[in-house]
This record gives sequence, structure tokens and C-alpha cells, in this order.
Amino acid sequence: MTSTGASISLVKDPGTRRLFAVSILARLPLATFSIGVLVHAQHLTGSYAAAGVVSGALAIAQGLGGPVLGRLVDRSGQTATLTASALVAAGSLVTLAIAPADSPLGLLVLLAAMLGFATPPVGACLRTLLAVVVPGGTDLRAAYAVDAAATELTWVAGPALVLLAGTLWNSAVALAASGVVLASATLLFAASPASRCWRPVRLGPGPRGGSLRSPGIQTLVLALVGVGVLFGATEVAVAAAADAVGQHAMAGLVLGLWGAGSFAGGVAATRFGGGARSARGLALLLAGLGVGHLALAPASGDLVALSVVIVVAGSMIAPILATAYAMVDTATAAGTMTEAFTWLATASAIGTSLGAAAAGAIADTAGVPAAFIVAGLGGLLAALLTVSRRRTLAADPILPNTAVTTRSPRNPQRSTTQKGTPQWAQ
Repeated sequence: MTSTGASISLVKDPGTRRLFAVSILARLPLATFSIGVLVHAQHLTGSYAAAGVVSGALAIAQGLGGPVLGRLVDRSGQTATLTASALVAAGSLVTLAIAPADSPLGLLVLLAAMLGFATPPVGACLRTLLAVVVPGGTDLRAAYAVDAAATELTWVAGPALVLLAGTLWNSAVALAASGVVLASATLLFAASPASRCWRPVRLGPGPRGGSLRSPGIQTLVLALVGVGVLFGATEVAVAAAADAVGQHAMAGLVLGLWGAGSFAGGVAATRFGGGARSARGLALLLAGLGVGHLALAPASGDLVALSVVIVVAGSMIAPILATAYAMVDTATAAGTMTEAFTWLATASAIGTSLGAAAAGAIADTAGVPAAFIVAGLGGLLAALLTVSRRRTLAADPILPNTAVTTRSPRNPQRSTTQKGTPQWAQ
């Protein structure tokens, strides 16, 4: 099947379409957490410094909790872990939303940490299911590209929606609504036949240290830290560029165009093979990402020029993520796939924090162009690391590890081990 045909089949297959739709809805609130919690904490405390502490607790807890929940999924299945984490996360978010203005900072930090640690790994669970419900090779790479592109839509729409809700009503209503959507959509995903019947094949005791013991996963994690540095530095640099020309409100629009560029790149990837098929190909995409963001430095003084360049620079993001997702299956040990996907998200989050801190300090001392250079160097560093560790990643991954034990929803006693599309998922 051609890449174009693969992407069309993904849209037409009802089982895959339902999984994508519900997972996107479940992940939409995640894109609102950072800005929503920051704004609400500032309203409650009257201090951006205190709000930053609350937001930082959220980010750190998300980084710590993701791999833990991923490992639980790999050991006990998706439904129980997703259900419990969704209820804890939504409860924490709603409690934070209704907290009174005189709430102690420690309580706000605790609630944010609970929210972050319990954030349901819906994205990782979907990617694990795709290895079952979508045939391997080009079709699966195209599915990962569709997922990467769809994820970009949540990051474009999520912050705008939560800020709009906060403007029309208030930040408490916005956060509470996010909690309701998070719980409802995650529970719906967890109740789907594909999620309920998914079981990993356990081929003996897993490796100590889980998926992170794999050299290939280590390479992908290192690369995603570099990509995260690029993300964090770009966000700060765009805000600084808008401030420098007296148009702070334009930062959101420019960042939205960045996400739109990534979405376009993801759509293109579904038509042309779903991304790179080797470590060298991934390194080339990362190098292109770095060079594209270095090009933002000379454009930083003109928001129109910056908007044009950032669309092109962002077009590499979704293809890079799709390529990394496709490489996870061959890089990790059987029974650790979900955890491996969560490590990629954690790596990106760590890099984003490092990049934002570095770019903020450099923007204050050396100017906005230097902050964009930090972003570009993050991408180039990721490319260099990938090239130097290319032997740890399989060329043209065809996803041999995707066999899973599944149970028919109509006959739970009957188990089969399979790849490809189960009848109940169609």
C-alpha cells in the first residue's frame, strides 16, 4: 500500500478512527495544564513567583509520573491504570479549581503535583495499540505520523481554549471544565474494546531498569531531550521577541503558527512514508529542525518574518516524533513499550524546562536572537547524538515486537497472540 493509501485507510477504518478521536479528546486538556494552572495559581496567590512554583511542581511531577504509569500499564493492562489515574488527575484539577484565594501555597503545590504525577498516559497507550490495530511497515509509520500531527492540533487549540474560557468566565471554570473532559474522555478510551483487551506478551522477567536499559531507547531519550531544549527555548524566545516590539499578545499567534507548521509536516509525513526509516534519516530531520530554528534569529526583529520562518521550522517536528515513535518498538524489550513511550515524553519535558531556563537567562543578557540560537543548537545537538549512537537504532524498523496477547470482548477466556488488526478493533 502506498503512503497516501495508508493514511486514507486509517481514516476509513472505524476502529482506528474511534481510537484516534477519543484519544485526541482525552489529550486536549493536557495541553491546557501548563498555562491554565499558571494563570489560576497567579489569580489565587497574586504572585507570578508563587504561580511559577506551582507550575514547576506540575511539570516535575509529570516527568516523574509518566514512566511509572507506563510501567504499570505494561504490567497490568491499560484499563485499570488509565481509570485510576484519570480519576485522581481530574479530582486534583477540580479541587485546584475550587480552592479559595487564601489557600496556602503548599496545598496548591501538592494539588499540582498530584495532577502531574497522575496525568493519564493516553498518548503512550494509543501508540501501543496502534502497533496492534494497524499493520506494520508503512501503514504503522503513517499512523504514528497521523498521531503526531493530531497531537499538534491539541497543543494549538488547548491553550487558546482554556484562555478563552478563562476570559468568558474565569480560570476556575476553565480548569474544572478541563478536569471533566479529561476524566470523561480518558474513561471512554479505557472502556474501548481495544484498550480493555490489550495485554503485553511477557517473554520472561523484564530487564531491570525497564525500557530505559535499552541502548536504543537511551538514544531516543537523549535526542528528545535536545528537541525539548529547542521547544522550551523557542517558546521563551518568541515571547521575548513579541515583547521587544511591544506586541506581547502576538506571541500566542506566532506559537500557533509554529504548531500549524508541525501539523502540516505531519500530514506530509503520512503521504511520504511516515517519517525517516533509519538513524541517519532521523539525524537529518533533527539537523533540519536545528537549522530551521537557527534561521529564526535573524528574523526575530520582525514578527511578520518570524511568523513565516517559524512555520517552515516547525514542519520538522511531527515527522521527527513519528520517526521516534516508529523506532520504539524495535528498540525496547517486549513488555515495556508503553513505558518507553512515556520516557520520550518525559525526555521532551526535561529538555523543555532546561531550554526555557537557558533561553530566558540568555534573552535577558544577550538579546532575543541569542535565545533562538539556543533553540537551534538544541536540535543540532540532538542530531549529533543520534549520529554518534546510530548503531543502537535499527534501520527501517518493521516493528517485530508488536505481538500482544488479546482477549475477545465476547469471550474473555479465549486468548490469541497476534499482530495486525484484530476483528474486534475493526
